[in-house]
Parts: sequence; C-alpha cells; structure tokens
Amino acid sequence: MTVWDRQEPPPRPVPLDRERIVAAAVALADEGGLEAVSLRKVAARLNAGPMRLYGYISTKEELLDLMVDAVQAEILPEELPGDWRAALRDLANGTRRTALRHEWLADLLGGRPAFGPNGLAVADATLAALDGLADIDTVMRAVETVSSYFTGAIRREIANLRAERATGLSKHEWQRASGPYLTKMLATGRYPTLTKAVYDGTDMDAEASFATGLDWVLDAVSTKLTGS
Repeated sequence: MTVWDRQEPPPRPVPLDRERIVAAAVALADEGGLEAVSLRKVAARLNAGPMRLYGYISTKEELLDLMVDAVQAEILPEELPGDWRAALRDLANGTRRTALRHEWLADLLGGRPAFGPNGLAVADATLAALDGLADIDTVMRAVETVSSYFTGAIRREIANLRAERATGLSKHEWQRASGPYLTKMLATGRYPTLTKAVYDGTDMDAEASFATGLDWVLDAVSTKLTGS
C-alpha cells in the first residue's frame, strides 16, 4: 500500500494532517535544503512529538514523495496551449520556475516516476500535448528526450547558484578570479577549440541558454513527430 492509499489517523490535541506536515517539510527544505528535512525536525516545526508523524508518514522517502508532489502543483498552468511545442515549452519553463523557488527539487528530478496526483497530472498533460502526433511509443520517447534536456539544464543552473552562494562570487567574479590561470593554460596551445569558445563565444544568461537549448531539442523532436 502506498502513502497515497493509506487513511490518515484522527486528529489529536495538536491538529495534524499530511498537508500540514508536507507544508512544514517544504518550508524546511526551502530554508536549508533536503539535509534540513527529517521527521524529527518537521515534528518540531509543528510542535508535535516525532512519533505522531508516523501515523501519517512511515519513512523519509514517503515524505520526499509527498513534498515533490506538493510542489508539482506549481508546474501546471491553468490551461496549456493547443500547439504541442508551446505546451512542452510551458511545462519545461514551469518546471524551471518551480525548481528555482524550491531548489531542493533539482536533487529529486529525473528519479523515480511521481505517482502522486499532481505528478500524474503533469505526466498526463505532457503526454496529452503530443497525443495523436505519433504512436504512443514515439510520444513517450519524445517526452523522455525533452524531459532529459530540461532536467539536466535545471540541475546545472541550480548547481551554479549554489556555487555562487558557497564561494560568495558571482559568475563574472569567479571568471575574473579564474582568468589568469585559464589564460595561462589556453596559451599553451593544447586546447585550441576551448580557446576559440572562451574568446569568441557569446556569453548567455541562464534563462536565455535554457530557452535556446529547449528550442533546439524541440526542433529535433519535431523531425521525429512530424517530419519537419
């Protein structure tokens, strides 16, 4: 039996329910990352004894599943566009915005399928955007391809944000600090293509880079789905 199937115990002196428990866990994770979340810490946030929580949630893994499902409610817009590319773009951007609000989500993206009601709704909407364009196996591979792109891009962006906080250096400050060493290494001539990228490449911010890569992936998927 999954956590989604189990009935909640009746409330006692300190009112509890899964919604309050999950909201407290999400708040802790937003403040300090997943390492800040434990059943004991959630119980303390709610002024309840830790054993009370086990009537609602059996393990930390169940709690993480519930947390992911809770924030996945933020991904879906009220209505998706009818055009499949626009719909997938909206879902990808919704996932990115949600992960930037809840950075811990990046650590859990791309793992086990999400079977909570919100996760199922996101999965269904994603598949529905492509429904009828190709057979279901092709549609599923297309969805996996797009999801793999934006999951990796989001994780890289979050990792960079964490690095900035850990070092106290912005992207450009870090580049300036690393500049003398990198210049010396490139001057050896052993890295000609990297040298070209460093000196001739265009620097893009995270949002523009995400959008450009997503459009390229959608272009590639389009050739498989529609031949154009």
